[in-house]
Parts: sequence; structure tokens; C-alpha cells
Amino acid sequence: MTPVERFQKAFDARDVDAIMAAMTPDCVFEDTTPPDGRRHVGAEAVRAAWTALFATSPDGVFTTEELIDAGDRVVARWRYEWGSGHVRGVDVFTVRDGLVAEKLAYVKG
Repeated sequence: MTPVERFQKAFDARDVDAIMAAMTPDCVFEDTTPPDGRRHVGAEAVRAAWTALFATSPDGVFTTEELIDAGDRVVARWRYEWGSGHVRGVDVFTVRDGLVAEKLAYVKG
């Protein structure tokens, strides 16, 4: 299983401990908050972002549509559904030493 697949499996399970175990201690996550996303730096800040996301969207479901592996960079196309709505987007991952070091999220719309 690749580092991003391990991350995605933990994310799908909403297992914040497993998500963080799949990320580097100095990880970075940029979310999709308009207009340019909010940047979360370091394990503590990234953990807080995942915890908040799962708490505020208990019925939200991400579906990975495609993974494009380019070595230390991976792009994931996804669809996020909640209730009667959905958005589509991409994540650009940076992988370092078998862990996710960076996840930059972009959304259509």
C-alpha cells in the first residue's frame, strides 16, 4: 500500500490517529476554505483540522475517483458528498520517507 493509499484508508475511516501516523511530524495541510484555503502547519495544527472537519460534517463522504502517482507527488481526484449536495476537487500530496508530508486541497466551484 502506498503512503497516500494508507492515508486515504485512515481518512475514509475517520481515524485521526491513523491519519496522523501516515503523516510526517512537520506535515502541512491546506484546506479548501475560500478564497485561498487555510494553511495548517505541524502535527498539532493538522490534527486539529481533521478533528474539526469530522466533527462538523458527520454525514460527509469523500470518494476517491482517481489517484495519479508521480513518485514523491500524488494527485487524487475526489468527490465529497453530504446530504443532497456535493463538490469535486483534487488533492496534491507530497510524500517523504514513506509518509504524507503535505496535502494541498482544491475544490471546483
